[in-house]
Amino acid sequence: MPTPPALRRPSNQVIRIVSACVVVLAAFNANHALAAQPPVRISVEPGEISLNGAEARQQVAVTGHFADSSVRDLTGEARFTIEPGEVARVSGSGVVTPKGDGQGFLRVEAGGRTIEVPVQVEHAQRTRPMSYRSNVVAVLTKAGCNMGTCHGNINGKGGFRLSIRGFDPGFDLESLTHDAFGRRVSLNQPAQSLIVLKPTTRLPHEGGLRFPPGSTEESIFLGWIGDGARDDLATAPTLTRLTIFPDHRLIAAPGLNQQLIVTAEFSDGSRRDVTRQAAFDLSDPLRVSVTPDGRVESQGPVEVTVAVRYLNGRGISRLAFLHDRPDFAWQDVKPANVLDTHVFDKLKALKINPTEPSTDAEFLRRAFLDAIGVLPSPVEARAFLADRDPEKRAKLVDRLLERPEFADFWALKWADLLRNEEKVMGVKGVWIFQRWLRDQIDQDVPLDEFTRRIVSARGSTWQNPPSSFYRTNRDPQTTAETIGQVFLGVRLQCARCHNHPYDVWTQDDYYGLAAYFANLDRKQINNVRRDRLDTHEINGDEIIYFSGQPRMTQPRSGAMMEPKPLGGPKPTLQGNPNALDDLADWLTRDNPQFARSMANRVWFHLMGRGIVEPVDDFRDSNPPSNPPLLDALTAEFVNRGMRLKPLVALIMKSRTYSFGSTPNATN
Repeated sequence: MPTPPALRRPSNQVIRIVSACVVVLAAFNANHALAAQPPVRISVEPGEISLNGAEARQQVAVTGHFADSSVRDLTGEARFTIEPGEVARVSGSGVVTPKGDGQGFLRVEAGGRTIEVPVQVEHAQRTRPMSYRSNVVAVLTKAGCNMGTCHGNINGKGGFRLSIRGFDPGFDLESLTHDAFGRRVSLNQPAQSLIVLKPTTRLPHEGGLRFPPGSTEESIFLGWIGDGARDDLATAPTLTRLTIFPDHRLIAAPGLNQQLIVTAEFSDGSRRDVTRQAAFDLSDPLRVSVTPDGRVESQGPVEVTVAVRYLNGRGISRLAFLHDRPDFAWQDVKPANVLDTHVFDKLKALKINPTEPSTDAEFLRRAFLDAIGVLPSPVEARAFLADRDPEKRAKLVDRLLERPEFADFWALKWADLLRNEEKVMGVKGVWIFQRWLRDQIDQDVPLDEFTRRIVSARGSTWQNPPSSFYRTNRDPQTTAETIGQVFLGVRLQCARCHNHPYDVWTQDDYYGLAAYFANLDRKQINNVRRDRLDTHEINGDEIIYFSGQPRMTQPRSGAMMEPKPLGGPKPTLQGNPNALDDLADWLTRDNPQFARSMANRVWFHLMGRGIVEPVDDFRDSNPPSNPPLLDALTAEFVNRGMRLKPLVALIMKSRTYSFGSTPNATN
């Protein structure tokens, strides 16, 4: 007799489905209980709203402040009303736009709390001409039209070319209004312009939909074309400052959203909300997205940096969406030095406990490999494991730093950075330069003096080994890029052809730095090539000397560029062909970025990842993972005379370095 259906044992699949439902329901109840806890207060950014003109808008952001001092964005669940209703209107996402002149207030209700924000509207019916420089250029950037993968490509796309990231608005205007017989812009019928029809996909567009019909972006194009598609270079105010709210925030669970507000300040004293016109780039686009209105949406706990661009302005917002750990308890660990203090502060804020300390065997192996690049001998291992001295780890670090292998190992790291290779150095040249590097490390020469000797070097590469730097960097552009990447931790390569799309450096900055090396010449002595077809092969000695004045032509503008350091003043050379001494002084004495880059690079070699990662990509849109830690590390490096060994010892003697690698429940 078959078993009745009601008595049959459920299948494994059914059990799994029911179990999953129970887990999901429990998680929902936990999150719902947490979300149900009302904030003790709410705040609104901005605290006052001022709208001037028919096109004015203001995005608001609502923040809930909870009893445990945590904060969470409540903009998405807030209710907005304007009183009186004749003054302004407000969208469900918190965008306030003008309706009529007057004063009123925006009432915001969220989490059982209410707050009122003053609203003032002026010239609600006055429509200003749409600005090409302030509006159209920004829309082209936000829509991605001028990206390198689209019309910003050096060859353009579909016969339409724009400057990369809009760095040359004059060139873009010519392309929009005159290329292709001017058919991209129709002054008589703005709505029939290709620049409107294609990005809205009313006509086929290989780039797909860039902004929908009826959007703010479309209205900007229509307004500009309707006003004659003019260039307002002479009248448009220039951007002086760009601010982002919030610039950093830890967002408590279950919050997975954050509304951003981007505010532009201009040379005429005006301020404007440009959140809708700003472009957003995410450090982790696989787990986080951002809407055109600046609403950051995360799929789970994550740290993310949002880089914001509007015209020539840049800013960032560093956000951390925290784990839902209501019962989290910090396992108090005593810091060994100032580095631990900042590491622990960050971990505690993220509700992450450090893992257990490494075993003596783990620490021994790690310290040997990191400091001198070899494993301990069996005798050394047994002696260390049998030692009961509580300070034995710190004493081991001190012994390793005094061993000859330390200089050998760290000289190899610098040889890789400075490209000490046989092809351009020759067998003897490689040996001489490597020996010089090793001696500098062994003598613990301060890294600023070490760098100064390299940058200002000239003469015979065999008799004055640091001049070998100019043997491997054989043209001004390559040398400038190497100086930036190795000693400052910045990547200048993009600025060789156009203004840097992700950083502040312009082509003038690039060629100003390259001009320092424009008069360097080389004379080969006893160079016998083994491969007669390889003109880059150098086996003999090479003399580095000055020939003429240090200046070069900027290829795009045709301007003659004099030496100028990145972000620094032009030197007064008074006809002196030697500009290298000035560069060496600026690089190591007058530029705080040098110390930050060197400290971060040493941290990377010992910890496996830089505080800024990659270590040669410092920029506003790639901020440190722990800014106070990098500041402290840099300060300690400077206070110790910019010497390598004391900095290595400081890091290796920290609690952070000695933690184990086995994960725990929070990390």
